[in-house]
Amino acid sequence: MNFLRQTIQHVTKNIHNLAVTNSTSQIGGQFNYLGNFLRPSMSARNSLTDIFMRSMSTLNQMHRSGPHHKKRPKRKPLDGKPFAKGVVLKTLVKKPKKPNSANRKCVLVRLSTGKEMVAYIPGEGHNLQEHNIVLVRCGRLQDVPGVKLKCVRGKYDLAHVIKNK
Repeated sequence: MNFLRQTIQHVTKNIHNLAVTNSTSQIGGQFNYLGNFLRPSMSARNSLTDIFMRSMSTLNQMHRSGPHHKKRPKRKPLDGKPFAKGVVLKTLVKKPKKPNSANRKCVLVRLSTGKEMVAYIPGEGHNLQEHNIVLVRCGRLQDVPGVKLKCVRGKYDLAHVIKNK
């Protein structure tokens, strides 16, 4: 294990030295080809040494380097698109998480991308039935697990909220 760690440190040190000398200097005005190939490996080098250095480091070294944060992938329920059109398959009533108690009106929607997802209907009262067409946007419901979309009122078959006077 110690031999492996020393070998990795030696290789990464050489790669770092090569990258520093090749990326910062242009000898004789020539274009630097080697620096372009080493740039992607620099991030791999940092993550590789980070794993090994964290496993065998002292408390003082860990204190100096700071906490280790994992990068989480971003949630994109509509693959980065702001809106999607969908067909209502079923109307649902979902129950929220613990401290809240009001039932949430939701619909199961087959999107134009082919995915089937649950979308929340905002406002009081709705006129949605099976086979209606709705426009959905991203926006999760914090107290209902699994609901990551919201329906847009006043578009396609979903009517506006009716004001009571």
